[in-house]
Amino acid sequence: MAVDELDTRILRLLLEQPRTSVREYARILGVARGTLQARLDRMEREGVITGTGPSLSAAALGHPVLAFVHIEVTQGHLDDVGDALAAVPEIVEAFSITGGGDLLARVVGRDNAHLEDVIQKLISLPGVVRTRTEVALRERVPYRLLPLVESVGRATARG
Repeated sequence: MAVDELDTRILRLLLEQPRTSVREYARILGVARGTLQARLDRMEREGVITGTGPSLSAAALGHPVLAFVHIEVTQGHLDDVGDALAAVPEIVEAFSITGGGDLLARVVGRDNAHLEDVIQKLISLPGVVRTRTEVALRERVPYRLLPLVESVGRATARG
């Protein structure tokens, strides 16, 4: 979906001021509330906006250790292992990947010992051949989409 300049401004506001009302967004942007709501509805329908919930911090929830775990899976067991990963609360995200491994999981732990316990749980899952873990030391670029939104908006404006 192409986003235009108004969509870009709307998305920027949603990211920068997520707790503001639709009425206030419309006032800030100088557009009718109905126009703004129609744009929001369209972007939700087309999958640009995928949620409106709060962003949470695993570290603030007592899980400050972050690791990326590459998981090699026995052929034909990818779906089963994926389903099993979904049952492990410390796995906050997992993707099928190419390259070194079949799955990549973002895993959090209370400390290094807890992380090791979680990894041992992963290794014991049926269909898991081996894992390789990389512990994150410091976040250098937090998850963000605003620069991409602005880039897409500029490219659309240029035509």
